[in-house]
Amino acid sequence: MVAVADRSPNPLTRMRDAVWHPTPGSLRFLALLGVIGNALIVATGGAVRVTKSGLGCPEWPRCTGDSLVPTHSAEHPALNMSIEFGNRLLTFVVLGVGVLVFVAAVRLRPRRGSLVRWALAQPMSVVAQAVIGGIVVLTDLHPASVALHFLVSPALLVFCVILWIRAGEGDAPPRALAAPRVRRLAAALVAACGVVLVAGTVVTGTGPHAGDADSRRWGFNIEDVTRVHSGLAWVTVALTILAAVVLHRTDAPPAARRRVHELIALELAQGALGYVQYFMGVPGPLVVLHMLGAVLLWIAAWRLALALRDRGPVPSATAPAPEPTTTEAPQPA
Repeated sequence: MVAVADRSPNPLTRMRDAVWHPTPGSLRFLALLGVIGNALIVATGGAVRVTKSGLGCPEWPRCTGDSLVPTHSAEHPALNMSIEFGNRLLTFVVLGVGVLVFVAAVRLRPRRGSLVRWALAQPMSVVAQAVIGGIVVLTDLHPASVALHFLVSPALLVFCVILWIRAGEGDAPPRALAAPRVRRLAAALVAACGVVLVAGTVVTGTGPHAGDADSRRWGFNIEDVTRVHSGLAWVTVALTILAAVVLHRTDAPPAARRRVHELIALELAQGALGYVQYFMGVPGPLVVLHMLGAVLLWIAAWRLALALRDRGPVPSATAPAPEPTTTEAPQPA
């Protein structure tokens, strides 16, 4: 193991050691990069849609019929091709981070099997996401495939967030830090956030930002699906306020109280943004921010749920076994 105090002044060496000679802290940092990367790719995917660049690369896995990278095309503007291709490249960056996280989890000593499994789920899920992205292109941005493509990201973020939290705690059996009703309320809050995400994909699939001018849309009334989405969001806010009251009236851990305050702040900001974008005619930049806010809420809800149990301290590093020493027998004079 490389001790933290022995860090090299060379940043490349430190990056290598964070993966090849990981500590619990460096693994947790890599896991956080996975959380950030998968949240950002949701925002860049939104940018693809609002700029009508969804078919900027009309083929998959190639960008065009005979090229992996954007080339001149009379049917697809260069800007749209660049935006779509840039989103594809970011997928490879997120995949690379997932691979590094997995290698670090395998190399961590003592090895923790649960962390290895959570880490393995990340690159595997990114590969699945890339395949679904190909289906989105090949179906000409059908709203069902687009919705699935979006919803895989929150599912992948569950793996990333759990690994991030688990890397900073031990492997003891979970010990509840709150009453059962509080933990059930937190679980209901996570479920409510998930339902709001699903409803949001229906609104997006009905609204004006299809990703391409000729893409198919759902035939729902946009005002009706928006009201449903808004109503579910208000239910989530009510559950969060109830959770805050219960946490403050019981002997809840301070970390859980901080998490619920963060969640309320995010919900207020997200709600205000949602109403502003609706009354402004759904401008593209606000749509991208709203999508990013949705995944931030999802992350915050999971952090609250995970703050209601304790799994003990992080296992200490295994010290390397000392080299055996040989003692020479005294020689006769």
